[in-house]
Amino acid sequence: MNWQNRLITIYLYVCKHYQQTLWVYSQRMSNHADLSFSDEEVITLFLFGVMDKHREIKGIYEYADRHLRDWFPRLPSYVAYVQRLNRVADVFAPLLALIQQEQETRNAGQVWLTDSFPVILARQGRRFNACVAKQLADSGYCSTKKLYYHGVRVHIIGRRQPSSLPIPEYIGVTGASDHDGKIFDQIRPQLHNNELYGDKAYQRA
Repeated sequence: MNWQNRLITIYLYVCKHYQQTLWVYSQRMSNHADLSFSDEEVITLFLFGVMDKHREIKGIYEYADRHLRDWFPRLPSYVAYVQRLNRVADVFAPLLALIQQEQETRNAGQVWLTDSFPVILARQGRRFNACVAKQLADSGYCSTKKLYYHGVRVHIIGRRQPSSLPIPEYIGVTGASDHDGKIFDQIRPQLHNNELYGDKAYQRA
């Protein structure tokens, strides 16, 4: 698929789901806001930039400004684009969930790999006084590193891709104290008709 068809496909996909359900997650504009550049275009441009391996919003915007003006004639200034992107930021989580559900339907019977890793915000004795991300982070133990820490755990299930790294299907973040097996039990009902491989922390009857 060439880049033009990819851009059109992303736009149509975003329009379909945004108009059906995703619009409820975006912040409402005032009556005098300029909406000539639509929310669907804001989201499409960001997704297209990420798929084109741009990792920063500024890089995404500069590429669009240089090369995609014919496709986005109403593209606002960089500052205005960032403000609009912030207003639709809550759309991306349910959009990712929709993509994952459709991917699972298309790829029943796949081979998956699951694991988790710690994100350490404070270690050893300092964990008792840590104040970072208290709403989510807490104290836990990483057996691999033999380390007590304050932080979170990132849980990933990836779909097997021959001769390459697995493609992430599920990504979740929990407190450091949440055991891998406990989190796995929560998502296991969604993993039917697939082979799943993990370490002994995921062993179940």
